[in-house]
Amino acid sequence: MITGIKGVRIRRAATVAAVGALLAGGALTAPAQAATAPSVSAKGAFMLNSGTGSTLYSKYADTKRPMASTTKIMTARVVLSTPDLNLDRKVTIKQAYRDYVTAKGASTADLKTGDKVTVRQLLHAMLLPSGCDAAMALADTFGTGTTVSARTKSFISKMNAKADTLGLTNTHFDSFDGNSTQNTNYTTPRDLAKLARSAMKYSTFAGIVKKPKTVQYATTSTGGTRTYTWYNTNQLLGSYSGAIGVKTGTNTPSGPCLVFAATRNSKTVIGVLLNDQYRYTDAAKLLDYAFGTSSASTMRLRTLPTGAQRD
Repeated sequence: MITGIKGVRIRRAATVAAVGALLAGGALTAPAQAATAPSVSAKGAFMLNSGTGSTLYSKYADTKRPMASTTKIMTARVVLSTPDLNLDRKVTIKQAYRDYVTAKGASTADLKTGDKVTVRQLLHAMLLPSGCDAAMALADTFGTGTTVSARTKSFISKMNAKADTLGLTNTHFDSFDGNSTQNTNYTTPRDLAKLARSAMKYSTFAGIVKKPKTVQYATTSTGGTRTYTWYNTNQLLGSYSGAIGVKTGTNTPSGPCLVFAATRNSKTVIGVLLNDQYRYTDAAKLLDYAFGTSSASTMRLRTLPTGAQRD
């Protein structure tokens, strides 16, 4: 046994050395992932590490469910994979697009008949305010055929072909915007996360879905300039630190849906919640689980202005 002043000094030195070793080894730093997985209200959920593709969370991940406007992720994915794509190509808005929105009671970017907008602007109009008119414009523009109906059907075929290419074996589309026509527009949480991961690799897509708001200018049919202001329906943006997307979706058969993504400390995760009335809170809980943080309990949702689209 070591006693006296000399012994005290030795014990103090040993303690300091031990603490230093712990710090060097990272034992006192925040964990990379929380120990206990949270429960969520979603009927189906899935979360993956975007960098590695590894599974971080799973709840009925392979059960097929309707996905509402999260369908538009695939609409954008098909457009962005078009050979020799010109994002500045001008598209003239048809009355048929507005009529479609009215008939469906669907979310809209309120595109005006005769306005000339670019493909890039249509992607903003579809992904931020969840404009079904913009989705139809893209399907009509990038499908083939002699009529609007034929071209949009052709585009939906391209969506299904892309799903096959991406290995989304439990996914099928019968619409370009999630307004199912035959009750055969479905996916699974795992497939939808894989789709989002693929879409986020396109800088155009990733750059758009992280914007809480955009202001765009279009040429009217008379040669004037129209200003469009679109707000992102994804309220996780600006509410959860590090949130970078991706897409909301809500309709009667699907319930509230959310595809979300966030980056912290160079780690990016992508998640899916299908039919979840607490989708934003649950997304924050899952992100906290992935990052080993505790932001969900203090998160305050970004509010949308009066008149902005909800989805």
